[in-house]
Amino acid sequence: MPRPAIPPAAWRPALLEWYAHEARDLPWRRPEFSDRYGAWGTLVSEFMLQQTPVTRVIPHLEAWLARWPTPAAQASATPAEVVHQWANLGYPRRALWLHRAAIEVVERHDGVVPRDVEALLALSGIGDYTARAVAVFSYGDRHPVVDTNTRRVIARAVDGRSQPAPPARADLARMSALLPDDDTDAAAFNAAAMELGAVVCTARSPRCEVCPIAASCAWLAAGRPDTGDERRRQARYEGSDRQARGGVLRALRHAPDHRMPADAVLADWPDRMQRDRAIDSLIADGLLEASDGMLLLPR
Repeated sequence: MPRPAIPPAAWRPALLEWYAHEARDLPWRRPEFSDRYGAWGTLVSEFMLQQTPVTRVIPHLEAWLARWPTPAAQASATPAEVVHQWANLGYPRRALWLHRAAIEVVERHDGVVPRDVEALLALSGIGDYTARAVAVFSYGDRHPVVDTNTRRVIARAVDGRSQPAPPARADLARMSALLPDDDTDAAAFNAAAMELGAVVCTARSPRCEVCPIAASCAWLAAGRPDTGDERRRQARYEGSDRQARGGVLRALRHAPDHRMPADAVLADWPDRMQRDRAIDSLIADGLLEASDGMLLLPR
């Protein structure tokens, strides 16, 4: 007979204690990082971490902030420079959004990343997660911060489900109800829930034997049932339009003056129509420019 789950309030001391001792040593969690880059460093790291593994982000983040340590420095760069610096982080539209956001911070907020969530949401490329992450982790305000890892922890520990439902606005209210009253503890709890989902309560191979909230988990108490939740699978990369887009940008990043004759870009790509489709979509997204038979990164 399955044992009853402990109420979610029991998460707080166990999860906070675990996070205090077991959290990964990541650059953006170090006091010296915050002292040097402030909310701008948090904002850049969150842009980079969208859909990109931590291990790939770390060297790019340090190089980015060494080159552009403030929003004003970033705003003075050209679109071509930011796309080139973005390198192989993937989804390069994020680089242009970050560039636009830096310009907006300079124009609207005198070069200081705003604290207010609504002001953050008004910046280019910033959604619910990133806005609240900046407000919480840089400024210490009390807001729920919800990512895929957090949603999975809540789905299992509270709902007894193997995987979370699709994202919804209700996720913020659910996380808010779990937060400690103290602002500092609330920020740590937000980070701890994400960390738990990233390294212990993982999607495919959860390590329940080392989970600090195992005694509070409804899914574990029920015997870890397969509840039939839909798992979103990322489309295959090899041979995809995403790979073709990445190849086009890589060729332009390494070309003299970041420009090449259009016919020479991915000239040996096996699917000519896919190559042309990739180029057209990059132009439509503002990541490429076309002029007199040449392709070039935006100036």
